[in-house]
Amino acid sequence: MDHSDNSFSLAGQLLIASPGMQDPHFKQTVTLICEHDTKGALGITINRPSKVSLAEVLTELGISIDDPDNLEILSQSQVLHGGPVHSNRGLILHSADSAWESSIKVSDQLSLTSSRDILESIGIGTAPSEYLLFLGYAGWGPGQLEQELIDNSWLHANATQQLIFRTKHENCWRATAESLGIDIDKMSIHAGHA
Repeated sequence: MDHSDNSFSLAGQLLIASPGMQDPHFKQTVTLICEHDTKGALGITINRPSKVSLAEVLTELGISIDDPDNLEILSQSQVLHGGPVHSNRGLILHSADSAWESSIKVSDQLSLTSSRDILESIGIGTAPSEYLLFLGYAGWGPGQLEQELIDNSWLHANATQQLIFRTKHENCWRATAESLGIDIDKMSIHAGHA
């Protein structure tokens, strides 16, 4: 299969780690591919919660949360580990119903933003309708993701807001595989080629 042109892109798709994935950064993960072209790929793992709350991050950045109800919500919202690259860099994945200073379009329904204005909006309670904050991201060099697909390291599925924003993190890996009609617990950890 030749992927040397831009016609093959997994941007806007979810990667499901195969049961045989041994890399501890990706074992039993689901990763949303945000950019994918001949230069490589960028994605964020959507089911690895950290112990840090969104309220803690905003407070550390000096962003005030004036509304007590919003403070309660943000105190219970976990920041996610997006991947092993730049693990101190914050990225917000959100519904594409608002525009921000520094956003990339992932799909018609999703955008990824890294600018402070969206964090300030979250602090005052005028955030996008659905969003998640990630620290770090996953990156692949030219041809690396394509080779991992050939090696059966990943399955891929359509990204839905249900899977990304409304599925519990501990259920996401199995639920995303189930969206393809696959019981991932019954898959062999050893992949082969026919």
